[in-house]
Amino acid sequence: MQFGIIPPVRLGVTADPDWMASFTRHAESCGFESVVLVEHAVVVSDYDSVYPYAPSGRMPLPDDCAIPDPLDLMAFLAGVTHAITLATGVLVLPNHQAVILAKRIATVDVLSGGRVRMCVGVGWMDEELRATGADPRTRGRRTDETIAAMRTLWADAGPGGADFDGEFVTFHRAHSFPKPVRPGGVPIHIGGHSEAAARRAGRVGDGFQPLGLAPEDLSTRLAQLRQSAEQAGRDADSVELSLSGYLPTTTEQEVAEAVSAGAVRLVVSASMTEDLAQVHDEMSAFAARFGLRSVKEPGDRVAGDRARAGGP
Repeated sequence: MQFGIIPPVRLGVTADPDWMASFTRHAESCGFESVVLVEHAVVVSDYDSVYPYAPSGRMPLPDDCAIPDPLDLMAFLAGVTHAITLATGVLVLPNHQAVILAKRIATVDVLSGGRVRMCVGVGWMDEELRATGADPRTRGRRTDETIAAMRTLWADAGPGGADFDGEFVTFHRAHSFPKPVRPGGVPIHIGGHSEAAARRAGRVGDGFQPLGLAPEDLSTRLAQLRQSAEQAGRDADSVELSLSGYLPTTTEQEVAEAVSAGAVRLVVSASMTEDLAQVHDEMSAFAARFGLRSVKEPGDRVAGDRARAGGP
């Protein structure tokens, strides 16, 4: 079992470079597999859309929460870490133009040494989609097409370049470099709780990250994923499953249940506190409890940090 971690986004700390650098480097040193970053390009006050993961239908983030662009934040974190995976959870794919997004993701992947994983979704806030120029009624088709177009650009198309004819994006003899580090491109996981998300994960996803599902609903979604994968001629067992947890309270039983469900990763949310020392202590305690393997920093980085701190 691998463990990813989400910082306390609603407190605005992800826009604080010192806080995030310390948080992510400590997570890396503790042995967390990934740091997971969220996206909202814009939050529209008094939205009518229903947030599907809370009974109130309202998301817990304040309207004025500082939420940096996750790809730009990934690039920053790549410069202060060396091993931890930089992941999204969830990038709202219809917010983005496919060709530009493919270049941005590949760039961060190459500069980080192949450490990017994307978890993408269709988005739930119609007002946000409209603000970015997307029609909420086409979000599913846009998402499928964007995934296909990015993978086309990431593949080796040879001297003739890549061709793609879609409803929302078209290009011919197109060359997009640099390519992602891995030959298959950056892994794309599908986030969401719906049947459509499960079927999309089975059809085109490298992974599935369901959100807010009870155990019986998870079983249903995994069956739908498997059926969709089989219909597409894919191996359902190759689609990674990531489930959710909470840093201070996750138990051995919960981890065992996640493993039994087929999960290879648990993405835990950090405590809602700006007290960095407390969060560090909780990460360290979690790592000790579940036997995470600590990651040593390269010698030149340690020396550089000591020099900046005025040490020997």
